[in-house]
Amino acid sequence: MRHGKKINHLGRTSSHRKAMLSNMASSLILHKRISTTLAKAKALRTFVEPLFTRSKDDSTHNRRMVFSYLQNKEAVSELFREISKKISDRPGGYTRILKTGNRLGDNADMCIIELVDYNLTMLAAKETAKAKPTRRRRATGKKKDETAEVPEKATAVDEVKEPKAKKSTKKVVEEKVKESEEVVDQTETTEEPVEPKEETPESKEE
Repeated sequence: MRHGKKINHLGRTSSHRKAMLSNMASSLILHKRISTTLAKAKALRTFVEPLFTRSKDDSTHNRRMVFSYLQNKEAVSELFREISKKISDRPGGYTRILKTGNRLGDNADMCIIELVDYNLTMLAAKETAKAKPTRRRRATGKKKDETAEVPEKATAVDEVKEPKAKKSTKKVVEEKVKESEEVVDQTETTEEPVEPKEETPESKEE
């Protein structure tokens, strides 16, 4: 019975188990996804994710520590050059396990373990899901108030007005003189001649 034992030995010796996990981790780093049994994938996740965290700090010490686990120069260079750039903003959870059913021979649970940042189909699906606008109902009264408050836009014809031509000072003076002459003529024509009063004998006596 495995009471309180966190490490799954996978039915192998310690050296065999370490070599297997090292090879699987190198394959995962180089190919970005591998197909294996569910038990091996769970053991691989605990083995490889601390190495991804180390790759965020590109130093000689971290490269040597990762190489002691992987024993593969190509996998180490791929991890520190390419993968570390994509996982720099991710605080853990670098891998994903997708179950694929049971194996025909021994009915073992099979799965695919992959790097989260390299599954382009799922990343594209998330982007499209975020881009969808939310549908919300609005009250009809608000729309009426908004339409009433908005003033009508002035047309282009109203905005564009022909500038009035400025009159010269001479013309203005001449027009004023003419107006004054017309006024004088009108007053002369309208005035009625005053008739002299006839002297009566009564007025003479006074």
